[in-house]
Amino acid sequence: MEIEIRDEYIKLGQAMKLAGLVSSGIEAKVVIQDGEVKVNGEVDTRRGKKLYSGDTFEFNGETVTIK
Repeated sequence: MEIEIRDEYIKLGQAMKLAGLVSSGIEAKVVIQDGEVKVNGEVDTRRGKKLYSGDTFEFNGETVTIK
């Protein structure tokens, strides 16, 4: 799956909501802090992690690429 951003970056929690993988920022915060999300292949527990074009994140068997 790919999501397109208009700005220089998007924060991880926002990207998860945009991709439809979580229904709220609170849900994103919980799964990120629980270590269930990988950014560029590595577990990242920072909801505010900035993602740029070309970055990927994985959650629940779904891989999302930032465009």
